[in-house]
Amino acid sequence: MLTMISFILVFGLIVFFHEFGHFIIARANGITVHEFSLGMGPKIITRQGKVTLYALRAFPIGGYVRMEGEDEESDIEGSFSTKKPLQRLSVIVAGPLMNFILAMVLFIIIFISIGLPTNVIGDVTDNSPAYNADLKIDDKIIEINNVEIKSWNEVNFNIGNSNNKVNIVIERDGELLNKTIIPMKEEETGRLIIGVYSKYTKNPVKVIAYSLNQVGFLTKEIFKFFASLPFGGLSEGSVVGPVGIVNMVGQAAERSILDVLFLAAYISINLGIVNLLPLPALDGGRIIFILFEILRGKPVDPEKEGFVHLVGFIILLSLMVVLVFKDIKGLF
Repeated sequence: MLTMISFILVFGLIVFFHEFGHFIIARANGITVHEFSLGMGPKIITRQGKVTLYALRAFPIGGYVRMEGEDEESDIEGSFSTKKPLQRLSVIVAGPLMNFILAMVLFIIIFISIGLPTNVIGDVTDNSPAYNADLKIDDKIIEINNVEIKSWNEVNFNIGNSNNKVNIVIERDGELLNKTIIPMKEEETGRLIIGVYSKYTKNPVKVIAYSLNQVGFLTKEIFKFFASLPFGGLSEGSVVGPVGIVNMVGQAAERSILDVLFLAAYISINLGIVNLLPLPALDGGRIIFILFEILRGKPVDPEKEGFVHLVGFIILLSLMVVLVFKDIKGLF
């Protein structure tokens, strides 16, 4: 039960932000939006606005914004097809963009909650190499083995790659001190450590900067994965379908709400990137058609474009079915 509730909330939030991006920019460009739906299948809850029908549907596996003239030619005022190419482009791009914004917001919530590690010492283990070298709480680590230190990740990395000798420059009460420390091996991992822990900060400016950095890092890693696919980068378990995502969300929910938020941010970035891929039926496919229109000076025949998107949708649906069967097989 917890798994399904968590999945519905996570996926619903991600889809809502994506479709809200399309919706709000469509409205800003004077485009008539007939329906804003979360989920697929039969309607459960509906509310008729002045122009738009807002609906919650039975199956939490997607959502859509239905605009006048989006998939057919329409000369009616407020039609998507009558707007300038850049206006239509902004509407299409807004969906994936909102997925990145959502991920950013979720990371900010996470790091405001737990804080960020800094290169300031928050604790020193008794009788550790750091303790014996007289390192103290609130010492700021400036340099390790002649390498400037700006983050706690750099502290761990440089100690771990120190070849059994660590030359540290610390700042204490405005004074720079040099320490030479022989690290020890951690029993569980075998990595080199000196027995210090980071002091955490919840500074909003640093949290926002770090959250932006996280979005950029994960985006780069996901693009690397897609780039590796033609060269055999696909391994067992590296791609999952809806059932696999449900399982992942359920496992995260059993650990903590922060794990759920982190997974939601990761899925949101994935959804944003996948939607930007230049494939028919996806936002990226529609972007390609609009860019082609800008280059050639006239739009592609709507019927031909619609046919391409239909074929793309059938292919994506088939892929989804394959992934569902793969997920179910993996469960057993």
